[in-house]
Amino acid sequence: MKAVINFDGVVADKHSIGGVAGTRVTLILVPLLASLGIKMLATPSRAITTPSGTADDMEILAKVSFSIEKVKKLIERVGACIVWGGSLNMAPADDKLIQVEKVLFDETLDKILVSIMAKKAASGATHVVIEIPIGPDMKIHNRKLAEKLGRDFVWLGKKFGLKVKPVILPTYQPAGAVGPYLETQEALRVLQQKANRNVDLENRSLLLAYHVLDLVIKEKEVQQGLDAKMPGWQDMGKVLILEKALKEGWAWQKMSQIIKNQGGQPIDSEKLTPTSRSYLIKAKTKGVVSRVYMKHINRLSRLLGAPDDKQAGMILYKKLGESVKKGDNLYKFWAFDKMKLNQAVNSLSILPIYKII
Repeated sequence: MKAVINFDGVVADKHSIGGVAGTRVTLILVPLLASLGIKMLATPSRAITTPSGTADDMEILAKVSFSIEKVKKLIERVGACIVWGGSLNMAPADDKLIQVEKVLFDETLDKILVSIMAKKAASGATHVVIEIPIGPDMKIHNRKLAEKLGRDFVWLGKKFGLKVKPVILPTYQPAGAVGPYLETQEALRVLQQKANRNVDLENRSLLLAYHVLDLVIKEKEVQQGLDAKMPGWQDMGKVLILEKALKEGWAWQKMSQIIKNQGGQPIDSEKLTPTSRSYLIKAKTKGVVSRVYMKHINRLSRLLGAPDDKQAGMILYKKLGESVKKGDNLYKFWAFDKMKLNQAVNSLSILPIYKII
């Protein structure tokens, strides 16, 4: 298969097989790696089975629909972009199937494999990390099946001339808030290194960025970029290199360039707080959180109006294993439509978010 978009040298990307609500890693990972001189071409999808996709979130900050020629110019100017893959018409048959999947609220693994690799090959990417979340509410429930899918990605990548690295991540709860506005706000907090940033989201982003860096770091072009940005990087571990780029503000500087390059204006994270209706749910009993129902989070967020209502979504205040006292804040819902807000609250009896024992 010939690439629809052609670039010189190394072009890296990270793509998740999806299904994870509230974990907007790409908005952090792309500018983080691009700030080190690595060309990053992210062509994420809109929401399929989750309340929001990376393209839905990025659209809050800047335009995401571009022609192929325009994408080339975006990369040439700042070395990275985050654009909606569906706008590039790289795999038109797949785009039509995605519309069916949105209605069915489901995807098959074979379809996931072909869909992702067709678009990565067409996009001109040379190195791709594939995130494969596993867990009881994920698309894949066990490591054995995840490892098989990972091998399939590597095999198909070779057919297309791509270097592919699958990364299997056990996932039992969202890393952060759910819904376009809230997810984007949390990503910006990490990039801007705010005191109230979500450390779980930051750590997951650093982990996946580590795997991308590990995949490309032997390439001479990448080493030259690191030499220019961070002399002495050879004596540092990959994690320290990434942490420095984040803490020094390089990742946020690069994200600001990406936003401006795509027709937006950089914004402080705290200006993205939803202004729509909200509803706070408190604990009625004490106990310990023994499970978080990810599928219920997806369905409730959809009931609230996400992703069409970009301010719709939720924040969870408790994590797995945390103690809960009567009266503690459990979660908060947001929705523009009062009827949808009430519907989601009333659905908690059949779609609980936590199992507390």
